[in-house]
Amino acid sequence: MHISLADLEARIAAVFEANGVTAVTALSVARALVAAEAAGQSGHGLRRVLAYVAQVRSGKVDGQAVPRARRTRPGMLAIDAAFGFAYPALDLCVTELAPLARQQGIAAAAIHRSHHAGVMALTVERFAEQGLVAMMFANAPASMAPWGGRRPLYGTNPIAFAVPVAGEEPIVIDLALSKVARGKVMAAQQKGVAIPDDWALDIDGRPTTDPDAALKGTMAPAGGAKGAALAFMVEALSAALAGALFSYEASSLFDDKGPPPALGQYLIAIDPDAATGGGTAERLAMLAAEMGREEGVRLPGRRGRSLRRMAAEEGLSVEDRVMADIDAL
Repeated sequence: MHISLADLEARIAAVFEANGVTAVTALSVARALVAAEAAGQSGHGLRRVLAYVAQVRSGKVDGQAVPRARRTRPGMLAIDAAFGFAYPALDLCVTELAPLARQQGIAAAAIHRSHHAGVMALTVERFAEQGLVAMMFANAPASMAPWGGRRPLYGTNPIAFAVPVAGEEPIVIDLALSKVARGKVMAAQQKGVAIPDDWALDIDGRPTTDPDAALKGTMAPAGGAKGAALAFMVEALSAALAGALFSYEASSLFDDKGPPPALGQYLIAIDPDAATGGGTAERLAMLAAEMGREEGVRLPGRRGRSLRRMAAEEGLSVEDRVMADIDAL
């Protein structure tokens, strides 16, 4: 079916409200999932609705939760997602952290008792659109082994980064530290298709093209030992420093079994002119222009924003089976 983004958001929000989620949270979640779908990130989009609703019904996610922020230091926020969805906590973070970064020059927020962080580019770009530089780190249920190991210990543990560019759209980087995001394997499983043999390893540590075997095994780290080392760094920031569960302690985001995953996110916002006195966005525009001089170079984040802009103008085509499953909820 073909549907406008506004209508799709309303339809998804209504499903969550019908399952006991507050109106504010339902809209926050719907906007995030629809934006992910529009950006071409279906693994973080509408296919998450079924698992999300099942988790609300089982109590694994508290649909009535209201996130709370405490300022623990002049430049530090502690945000409790209260075992609810991550998106309302991230909305609160953007609202509270941006002015704090302007006041302090740099500020951070640690979110605990949280959930799936979704497409993190959508969060960091909200800071860049306000003229700030932003970094975000998040852990996820264990799916990746330390380098040389076979037992899942880290999540795919994504990193996102955004900078404002004078006269242009922000440059946004969003990457999982596995070869690909685990959501892509989940999407392949739902579609019943094979995956490339360099995405994941089975439980015996062998490359696999079977998404079922991949989800039972481990994700391959991006960049080998370097990716695994960066996954540890993200684990330290988003779990240890945020007061969240480590990846190996967290329950799955894909089913309604077990306790809340209680994951963490760590965000840093920077006023780019705090050290220079001004002109940083203009300097970044120079760098972006220099990158664009070479044929074939694509600025990070532009493709996703272009897809979202097209979807806003023309609407989205959604598989009938996906919408039927959602409507059944």
